[in-house]
Amino acid sequence: MSADGDMVEIEVVKGAGLIAAAAWNACAGPDNPFVSHEFFACAESSGCATAAKGWAPHHLVMRRADGTVIGIMPLYLKNHSYGEYVFDHGWAQAYERAGGRYYPKLQSSVPFTPVTGPRFLVHPQADRPSVESALLRGAIQIAESNNISSLHITFAQEGEWQRLGELGLLQRIDQQFHWENRGYSRFDDFLGALTSRKRKQMKRERRDAVQDGAIEVLSLTGDALRPEHWDAFNRCYLATAAHKWGSPYLNRDFFRHLHETMADKVLLVLARREGRFIAGALNLIGTDTLYGRNWGATEDHPFLHFEVCYYRAIDFAIERGLAKVEAGAQGEHKLARGYVPSPTYSLHWIADPGFRRAVADYLKRERAAVASEAAILEEHVPYRHEDGS
Repeated sequence: MSADGDMVEIEVVKGAGLIAAAAWNACAGPDNPFVSHEFFACAESSGCATAAKGWAPHHLVMRRADGTVIGIMPLYLKNHSYGEYVFDHGWAQAYERAGGRYYPKLQSSVPFTPVTGPRFLVHPQADRPSVESALLRGAIQIAESNNISSLHITFAQEGEWQRLGELGLLQRIDQQFHWENRGYSRFDDFLGALTSRKRKQMKRERRDAVQDGAIEVLSLTGDALRPEHWDAFNRCYLATAAHKWGSPYLNRDFFRHLHETMADKVLLVLARREGRFIAGALNLIGTDTLYGRNWGATEDHPFLHFEVCYYRAIDFAIERGLAKVEAGAQGEHKLARGYVPSPTYSLHWIADPGFRRAVADYLKRERAAVASEAAILEEHVPYRHEDGS
């Protein structure tokens, strides 16, 4: 196969650990920790993202004739749709009612992570569009050769979404809530940008969350992290997972690997009452973005979730000069905490022509609905207007 002016080879590699970390990271770049070799290795080596859990790694690796890796497409063969946050359960049910077989499917994503980032990791000296299209052809060829129903590329970057949409992939849009740093030097500057009512509400929530000092909140990263902190967070995470959705995606071994390989990219916010940790939030630190990921608690206290997940993340982003906080999937309650609607993008290839037409029609209507909802939500952002109102 030829791409970028050179003869190249694309192969399927069934595990991030079988790809050299330096080669992977040269393509992934330093900006987004979730597409680093270390994160994928954490997910797979801990047993969280494995064939036994329905996440069989089938990463596509493109090499030049001299062996240089110029592109990687993280890819999984999946026999379910859990841990993705772009929901296609309805598609699966409809296709199977019509006599089709939806699973297995191919999924290009970061396991259990609704975070936007590149889904085609391209070496900076390679031609991105050429590498993207070659990797996409490779993934579709795998699907066609193995009678796989579909390929899904979720939480892609907008540029990927646009370029690959032009190549014929179906385009889907959803939204999350992100906080944007408008040059604040302290949290009070952020409060000053809000309407009076929202500013008072936020101050009250922060005060009530810590119960006049009865609850202590710690923000830990790098060398400050200890195994006991991870033990505490794991307890909180498991308690909330059991309460909300039953089976947790992550395990203590995952957190151990994260600590050993990515501690400097971790912000762990923990709440402690009477000497015992009772709640926590896991964030990862990018070059210009703080990514909020997992929350857990063993006790329920008013507003503590907002303090640990949202307000402390804003504190940290302002302190570090980060441009943005991405607070994860769903949650319109984030709007009142200063997080505004932001689009997310996914791409889909469907093998069956009839099913493809049905999904395309659905996505057209869904995009219109998402745009309408976003416009409504924009009217309720908590920031003051330019005239000060």
